[in-house]
Amino acid sequence: MSDQNAGGVDARVDITGVVCPVTFVKTKVALEELEDGQVLELRLSAGEPIQNIPRSLKDEGHKVLSVRLLDDGAYLLTVRKGGLAV
Repeated sequence: MSDQNAGGVDARVDITGVVCPVTFVKTKVALEELEDGQVLELRLSAGEPIQNIPRSLKDEGHKVLSVRLLDDGAYLLTVRKGGLAV
């Protein structure tokens, strides 16, 4: 994970090539390292990860800020950690 705050992103995690449910476990671990209101950028694969992770994050009270398809077929998901009325 990176601590760069470029573009308002507090941390980045690449979970392409990781299979469900490990994708969500890695996402949760990354979010645990952040404070409420901070932003995590996830790079993930098509299929189950992009179908399940945004929904699971919303269910846990986090805010999905954007989902973007990249040229290589991966997705870039930006999420704000829940806990604040943002």
